[in-house]
Amino acid sequence: MGFLDKIFGGQEEAVPSKVNWKRLETTTLDAIAEQSFEKPVVIFKHSTRCSISRMALKQFEREYALDDELDVYFLDLLEHRPLSNGIAERFGVQHESPQLIVIKDGKAVYNASHSAIQADDLKRWAE
Repeated sequence: MGFLDKIFGGQEEAVPSKVNWKRLETTTLDAIAEQSFEKPVVIFKHSTRCSISRMALKQFEREYALDDELDVYFLDLLEHRPLSNGIAERFGVQHESPQLIVIKDGKAVYNASHSAIQADDLKRWAE
């Protein structure tokens, strides 16, 4: 495997993720809002064609150190663009990619994109 394959997504070996991802495909946004009253919900919006998004995702997965304190959803926004747009509209957060959004008590309380995505920032909602 070449150096460029590692950077741009060649056939590199998968590293097990520390994140207990739930795929966001069919869950309704109303259900996520309701769920966020029990415990905070995190949505990671990812573009599978973007190298910056891939790097942000890998860094997030390496740094993530929480167990089940948060429900963490992964959204492939290329496959589910209407859902991505619905998130922006429902929670009042401008669309970005990659993007990390925290929903608590039915509202977006935090969002970050690109290099500002830091797994440690989630600790304040895990209490």
